[in-house]
Amino acid sequence: MYDLAIMWDWLAFAVRWTHVIVAIAWIGSSFYFIALDLGLNRNVPGPADGEEWQVHGGGFYHIQKYLVAPGSMPDHLTWFKWESYTTWLSGAALLAVVYWAGAELFLIDPSKLELAVWQAILLSAAFIAAGWIGYDFLCKSPLASRPTLVMLILFAGIVAVSWLLNQVFTGRAALLHLGAMTATIMTANVFFIIMPNQRIVVDDLKAGRTPDAKYGKIAKLRSTHNNYLTLPVLFLMLSNHYPLAFGTQHAWIIAALVFLLGVTIRHYFNTLHATGSGPVWTWGATAVLFVVIAWLSTASSWDGDYEALEEAGMTSYETRFAEAEGFEEVASIVQGRCSMCHAREPNWDGIRWAPKGVHLENTADIAHEARQIYLQAGVTHAMPPGNLTGITPEERAAIVRWYRGAGTEVARAD
Repeated sequence: MYDLAIMWDWLAFAVRWTHVIVAIAWIGSSFYFIALDLGLNRNVPGPADGEEWQVHGGGFYHIQKYLVAPGSMPDHLTWFKWESYTTWLSGAALLAVVYWAGAELFLIDPSKLELAVWQAILLSAAFIAAGWIGYDFLCKSPLASRPTLVMLILFAGIVAVSWLLNQVFTGRAALLHLGAMTATIMTANVFFIIMPNQRIVVDDLKAGRTPDAKYGKIAKLRSTHNNYLTLPVLFLMLSNHYPLAFGTQHAWIIAALVFLLGVTIRHYFNTLHATGSGPVWTWGATAVLFVVIAWLSTASSWDGDYEALEEAGMTSYETRFAEAEGFEEVASIVQGRCSMCHAREPNWDGIRWAPKGVHLENTADIAHEARQIYLQAGVTHAMPPGNLTGITPEERAAIVRWYRGAGTEVARAD
């Protein structure tokens, strides 16, 4: 069992690293092509819609763009699709490894909704799929000819989904799922819309037919949507490291406002690429939105009932670790070495919110975070930072014995 915990953490690390690598490739190509398209010199002779000269890495590049297609099919054509597909596949794998396999720890919040693991996983997948279905339906509806209205409706949908996710899952999982839903929309745009339309154009060229310009316009519209969604997705994917973003009752509003932040930032750079001068007002709007988000993150603090918290029932997962041999010793260690920071009202100078939203005050808290305590303070010396509270090697060994012993009991019970 303890080998599995360590191996599973390394698996999550490997999948996350893969996800970051391929996401960099996708985001880089997306940002590059949007900037290229907006910065083209369109006052050029010939059939090309525009051209641009660029210098990089000691060489010069002469790039031309055709609005619909060139006169004939080129011998070599580079497609940009696998960056998107591998980003989504690795992200889905990471979601499964961290949130589905660890549903009792990271996905389910019994105080919000009592769910079995399989129910939580089904809801997780349903939210992600529903996001694409709703978005695609709207983009293909008669309203599609009114892009501003479409964007307003989409934003209203984001606000509603953000609120709903925060009523169902943990705050950390809610923001992550909003990001996963948005990322799914972006990849589905590539897979279901952009690539098929580009293939139609290529097939027409091969057959000697004149391609219809509408396919390129549809693909470009979805690509532009992806460009504006990229920054909010990055924020939401990183949010699990910052409890100020997810550990507040206003997390759903914060998540919604992040999308507006993405729009203002991208609008500045897109306008800069197109005209050579970005609108300064976007930075003021971005700063105001960020200040509002920061204020919302601190607008509420713990005002719950500690007695009720102590009396609350534990899940079967928590019970197994709380009843394991050595728990009382470990609880004493954790409460003495860790709970001054990992509290609902921390009393360590300079810390106002528990790091990563992890609370280690009572029996249920400690049992719930058993695996992280084992990995962070038992197997490794990651916690406490710099060993500020002076946890001893003997105390770390006690944590390891408790977790490994409890793990054996869990395996037998299963």
